[in-house]
Amino acid sequence: MRRAVNDLLGAYDKLIMDPVHGGIPLYRHEIQVIDHPLFQRLRNICQNDILSLVFPGATHSRFLHSIGVMHVGTRMFRAMIDAYLRERQLSEQTDLSLSQLDAIDYLAKTIRLGCLLHDSGHSSFSHQFTQARKIRDLMSRPERFRDLWEGVDYSAYHASEPEELEHEHYSVRVAHDVLSSVDLESAGLAAIDVIGIMETTDVTPSETFCRHAQTFWEFIAGDDAIAGTIPPRDVPQLVMGLLSSIVSGEIDADRADYMLRDGFHSSVTIGGFNLDHLLSNLRFGWDVSEPWMGLAITQKGLGALEDFVYSRHQMYRKVYAHKTALGFDWLLREAINEVLEDPESFDWVDTCLSNMKWFAELTDNFFWEAFRKVARREPRSYSFCIVNRVKLDHVDTRENLDKTEILNHSRWLASELGINPDNVVTCSMKARFSNIQDNFNGIKVLVKNPITRERSLRKITEVSAFFSKFGDGTITHFYRRPEVAEKAPSDLTE
Repeated sequence: MRRAVNDLLGAYDKLIMDPVHGGIPLYRHEIQVIDHPLFQRLRNICQNDILSLVFPGATHSRFLHSIGVMHVGTRMFRAMIDAYLRERQLSEQTDLSLSQLDAIDYLAKTIRLGCLLHDSGHSSFSHQFTQARKIRDLMSRPERFRDLWEGVDYSAYHASEPEELEHEHYSVRVAHDVLSSVDLESAGLAAIDVIGIMETTDVTPSETFCRHAQTFWEFIAGDDAIAGTIPPRDVPQLVMGLLSSIVSGEIDADRADYMLRDGFHSSVTIGGFNLDHLLSNLRFGWDVSEPWMGLAITQKGLGALEDFVYSRHQMYRKVYAHKTALGFDWLLREAINEVLEDPESFDWVDTCLSNMKWFAELTDNFFWEAFRKVARREPRSYSFCIVNRVKLDHVDTRENLDKTEILNHSRWLASELGINPDNVVTCSMKARFSNIQDNFNGIKVLVKNPITRERSLRKITEVSAFFSKFGDGTITHFYRRPEVAEKAPSDLTE
């Protein structure tokens, strides 16, 4: 118990200095997680694939992003606890019992580890890796999932085998190995609870989690908990859903960190938002009639939420979907396919994707070396373009075209340019806005009655018209295939 009190008061075992958040404290068991080879591999995986070829400062890694997400997740949970305590003290003096302190500490540490490991399964070049055609074929190979879990019972995490693996499945697999090698017992934590708040999992939480979840529910719900309107057997899953929404949801620690971090390292201001203002207006929300438990935001904090969502949308439009950046992403995927044409490289990547013993070696560095080998051997290659930063020749940009319209526009451009239609390359990206629409139930607004001063939960779209004004859009860039892919200039050959 003393350890829990010390941790809640801010005691820590190590401090990491982060360029975005400043000092980030770490506990002993978290240091052990970070020191594990499967986590250290994230140092060699760039957060934004090869965005640095366009925004030179964007060389930051998944390693530091993961630590940043852990820090933001902690701030989110503690901000909601702090707000709850302040509001309770307006009407009555509230003293926390030792069991309440212990429950808050347990949930906070579970969130921290879930955030820390949420991206641990990313492979080389992050999201671009799984979008390469030959990698997708590898990831969907029958028996891949069973090979990955050979000798280990995965039924505690997954109710059934997925048809196709995503990086989230690898994050769960990595988390299992990492947490199995860490002394979680001394920290009083259970690995099943940490993995249970990560994506793609369906777990039965530990008895310890169930006990703490009930204590936490009684602590924040007060009369609703006393009335027994939600059966005790349902409380742990509701609390686990709440924690999951902090790790991965519409307002989550992952998005908050990557927006601030990507904007900072890309040296743009459009990804900025006021994190302090947003966190100060987050609250725990619950509705016993559904039943539902999740994040709520005060009415005065809607502006901060709208700024957060719109800033993310603008990052997609101006940075992630930048015409030169998307062109390099296309070249990168084609270069990965080239590398996998070599049987030795194919077998090695296949082995790494099937065996945790070798997964740690699947980093950006492996492919950069492979690109250089291909470029030296074959100057007329996509690998040569990547190594020597030969850009696609941008021709045009259109928004919100469907597949047929994209094809027709490609043919028209080819006709006007007098080139073969096959030499027109198209790259599309969805500029994501938000899932907060009319039927969205993930976040609610706390609205205060002007007469009784009591607060009630309402859907965001009933209070704010902002989310009905915007939506996802698709940005499509059109390029001419690079000349180097047909014939390399003599001064660029190695």
